[in-house]
Amino acid sequence: MVAPRHFVSPSILLAACLISVPASRAAIPADQLERGAKIFTEKCQLCHQPSGQGAPPVYPPLANSDWFKTNRERVIKALCEGLSGPISVNGQNYSNVMPAQMLDDKQVADVLSYVGNSWGGEAPEFTLEEVRAARSKTQFVTYADLLKSAAFQPLPKAPTGWTLRELVQLPEFCTRLAGDGSDKHVYALAQNGAVYMVDTTQGAMSPIIKASDYIDPKRGEYVALGCTLDPQGRLLVVTNQMLINDVPVYTNEVVIWRTVGPVRDDDSRKLEPWFTMSYPRGVGGFNHGVSHMAFGPDGKLYVSSGSRTDGGETTTDPHYFGGAEVDTTACLWRIDPSAAKPQLEVIARGIRNAYGFAWDGNGNLFTVANGPDASSAEEMDLIEVGKHYGFPYQFADWPVKAGFPYKHTPPPPAGIQFTLPVVNVGPAAGGSEEKPLFTFDPHSSPAGTIWCGEQYPAPLRGGFLITRFGNLLGAPAAPEDVGFDVLSAHLEKRKDGGWLARTTSVLAPLGRPLDLLPIGGGRILILEYTRSINFKQKIGWLPGRILELAPGKP
Repeated sequence: MVAPRHFVSPSILLAACLISVPASRAAIPADQLERGAKIFTEKCQLCHQPSGQGAPPVYPPLANSDWFKTNRERVIKALCEGLSGPISVNGQNYSNVMPAQMLDDKQVADVLSYVGNSWGGEAPEFTLEEVRAARSKTQFVTYADLLKSAAFQPLPKAPTGWTLRELVQLPEFCTRLAGDGSDKHVYALAQNGAVYMVDTTQGAMSPIIKASDYIDPKRGEYVALGCTLDPQGRLLVVTNQMLINDVPVYTNEVVIWRTVGPVRDDDSRKLEPWFTMSYPRGVGGFNHGVSHMAFGPDGKLYVSSGSRTDGGETTTDPHYFGGAEVDTTACLWRIDPSAAKPQLEVIARGIRNAYGFAWDGNGNLFTVANGPDASSAEEMDLIEVGKHYGFPYQFADWPVKAGFPYKHTPPPPAGIQFTLPVVNVGPAAGGSEEKPLFTFDPHSSPAGTIWCGEQYPAPLRGGFLITRFGNLLGAPAAPEDVGFDVLSAHLEKRKDGGWLARTTSVLAPLGRPLDLLPIGGGRILILEYTRSINFKQKIGWLPGRILELAPGKP
């Protein structure tokens, strides 16, 4: 039960809707199973899946798991202090790492009782006493000890000429910031769809839109990963919702919602569907979904649609579409907001999961995208209309050939030329002059991205700022603590037409930073998703905070 790899998937990210409670043993109270179902949805199902089938070979199944049935104490301890492999589940070996979960004794008992009695299982009830006894044998002997380990960490040192302060602590997990470029109208989107107004003067947040105001959770699990303001001050929010009933295969329904008027006005905050489309739900745990949205210099809305696979794999599960990617995934969309009926246009393909993108001072559009579990570098790409950026045929600058790096890697389509990512020569994020990297450390999960123009002081002026959420797979896939920072990347055009980045880490470590927002006066807001500033502690997840980076001496 681990937070998503990608927003991933994040992803970055977690769902927050109640799923139906299964038929179960009469000895277990129905209200306990209902509580357990809600916890499973919020904490577990993004990796282990609503059906409990997991995402082998990364995340093991819980449904009919022989390991779950025969290791009750170790199952409890896995939630209370985390779990690192290797373990064997139903004959399959797993060596991933799951951090401790921020659940008290009662919540642990509830969710494990639910899991043990779902998908045909009939496990004895997990009791409060049983959980307490198992937890007492872990490194966090009480829930209070676990909470203490997850306290907010001291702020890192700001770059020279800048100051850093905590603006506000988040009431729940948030995935995106939006604003009009000033400090007057700043909004934070929660992964469950709620919208908060952020008071940058008082350091406070207040809810202005409830998820229940516009999303029906009974239709299926959902997550909200993107929001932006249009030139009229209307708020746009994108949700991805999993439909499993009355559809031929499990389906991801994408809805871009828009307020009826400027979101700053109390009477015009109602969100209504503005654009809707669907595609087959992703294989395993890799439904990255639709995430970042931003209006370009041309006035059109640009939208990132992530991949529905890790690397082009297929499935024989009848609940899922058997193919790999479809026309509207692993690509970048463009939508004309002035059209009477919005239509999406795919402008570039082969982009695995661009959680962040931005334009430089010359109008060039750059994305940053997560790489596959095969441990290639994470990419930064210059996006040009009609070009293909490799996925799932090529990762970073690796060779292009069928069967590499996966057995299922398909042969490249005839006549298509792939565009290589930006080459990073460091000194940060994995690259160096002697050994360039295309582009950032594997599994560092680059995310929110902004351009720092002439209004920003050195050393950030004239470059991109890029958050890196941080590794979720652990060693040996990648260094455990790769990411957890904000990079500054200054780009140069090479003689061969490609791009080169000179990259430094300007803020580290941070609590899984996920997004950035300029608010005027050279100030920048940084959204920390959670509190963990490294992977090696393997502690659980609690909501993070919003920081303010501002020019000036401390």
